[in-house]
Formats: sequence, C-alpha cells, structure tokens
Amino acid sequence: MSETTETTEKTEPNTFPWGPATGVGSMPGGDAREAAKTVTGSFEDFPFLAELPARGPGADMIGRSLGLLVEMYAHVEPSGWRISDRPGRDTRRARSWLGEDLDALEEFTQGYRGPLKVQAVGPWTLAAALERRNGEAVLGDAGACRDLAASLAEGLRGHLAEVRRRVPGARVVLQLDEPSLTAVLRGRVRTASGYRTHRAVDRQVVESGLRDLVGVNEGHGPVIVHSCAPDVPFALLRRAGVAGVSFDFGLLTERDEEAIGEAVEGGTKLLAGVVGSVDGPLSDPGGSVMGVRTLWRRLGLSPGILADSVVITPTCGLAGASPAYARAALAHCAKAARSLADNPE
Repeated sequence: MSETTETTEKTEPNTFPWGPATGVGSMPGGDAREAAKTVTGSFEDFPFLAELPARGPGADMIGRSLGLLVEMYAHVEPSGWRISDRPGRDTRRARSWLGEDLDALEEFTQGYRGPLKVQAVGPWTLAAALERRNGEAVLGDAGACRDLAASLAEGLRGHLAEVRRRVPGARVVLQLDEPSLTAVLRGRVRTASGYRTHRAVDRQVVESGLRDLVGVNEGHGPVIVHSCAPDVPFALLRRAGVAGVSFDFGLLTERDEEAIGEAVEGGTKLLAGVVGSVDGPLSDPGGSVMGVRTLWRRLGLSPGILADSVVITPTCGLAGASPAYARAALAHCAKAARSLADNPE
C-alpha cells in the first residue's frame, strides 16, 4: 500500500463506522477457510479475524499473541508458556497458523470496505500467563512486564500493518483480550506454587501500560478491550483511552451501572455479549437484547442513541461450541442487533 493510500484510510475513533454486531474471536474447529467463510457471511459489515485454538498450542489466544512478539520468544512447558532465548517450533507454529488465518480472511474479504476486528491478548493477561525462566509469571517482575508490553506493541504494529495491506479497504479495530485484568488489579493471580498470589499491580501502572498499547493503532482505528470476567474496570479502561469495552452483559451488577452510563455519555462503545458462547437454546432476537433496553431505560439514556452505542456479540469466544451452534450464534447476534435498531424502546 502506498503512503498516500495509507494516509487516506486513517480514521479517528469518535467518527469510526462501527458495525451493529460482531464476534469475540475464537471459533470451533481447525479449518481456517471455513471459519473465515462463516464469519464474513455472518457479519457483512463487521467481520473479525477468527482464532482456532482447537489446532493446539500456538493457536490458543496466549500462544497466538506470543507469536507476535518482537525479539522475545516463548515455548510450551507442561505448566504453560515460558520465555525462550530463541524462536523454536512453538513460535514457528503460532506464526504459521496466523498466516493461514490471514490468507483465509484475505480470500473472503476481497473488495470489502468497512470495520474489521482483530484480536490479541493484552499486556496484563499476557504477563499473568507467560512464565519467566524460573517458572514464575512475568507479572511478578515490573521490568519484565515493561519489556513484554514493548515487544507486544512493536509486534502489533507490524501485524496491523499486514492486515491493512491484505484488506486495504478495512478500517481495523484492535481488540485486546484482558480476562485476567481484574485479577491483576486485585492481587488474585497465583504464583507457581499455588500457595500465594502476586501482589496487586498499581492501577496507574496498569492504566499506563494499556494506554501504550492503545497507541499502536492510533490514526487508523479504535482499540477496544474485551473481558468475559466479572467486575470489568470500565472507568480505568476509559482513562486508558480505549474506544470500546467488550463484556459479558449477564455478569453486570448494580455497581457497574453508573460506570456504564458514564461510558456511554463519554462516547465509549459498548460491545455487549448477550448471546451464549456454548451450545444451548437461543431465544428470539428481541429477547436477547431485552436486558440492554431495560438497562438503557433504568439509566435514563436516550433510546435514540442505543443502536449507535451498542454492538451485539456473543458473551465470549465460541471455541467451546459446536460448529452448528457457532454459526447459529453469530447469525443470532446479527438478528438481535437489527431488533435493537428497529425497536430501541
């Protein structure tokens, strides 16, 4: 892509053309072309780069993101992923599978113009999952956390540029998966022995680390953070500069409602997970978003901004679902989003 073309594609997050529904990230099975076909067929106006963890280590969300690191490497141990001195089989496998997924996405997005979401594990969940050479998590070493975040940022810059090259009409949304974020903030990440926990990381340090990662897509598209864990720190994420928060709507509590209202009024996009991520009955599309409408009324927010403020998603990734249910769940998200737009009150 020429420099001129790259410049014309830059879009500020507050004017970004979000789609009404999308997926979280993972899909069942191991066929990259089938996954890309399903995703692009389900979400014609907000597809995402599918992850297929059933293929094994390196296709899981941690291994996939470790494969993006620059001048940092990791390999699989019985206890999980551990830092390596050089790239080995596991790193090569992670990068190969990501290449296959990008090939498939490129094939099924020919001529596409619009938002396109890609996912990577955020710096704090990655620090909680990746082991140092002594077997303890990177999270326990502040300097190692900084090095990991810097390597991830550099790797993501290259990855996002590659996605824009392959799908030149795309406005790329970067999703940082941070399911361990609340545990990091509250000192609940266990040490290798399992008898202790790592000390809670200062909220300002966490916020600063996220803000640095938000900057990797600056000028091209927004960055959102996804967590399917309870007690998502909405206010901290907003201060870190994220444009949207993806969460399991069913885990919201009354304590979250004020933060939700402030987020909406501040222009933060809500990616509301309202469709189950494992096999089960699907309600009618209107019923799936009834809770969103109810919350909107309770917060006194204008129905006129509801559809523009909310993107409908599954509650989490669909890796644990059957292929048939995954297809049905994505289609259901799209139908539920249309119901929300047609009947906001």
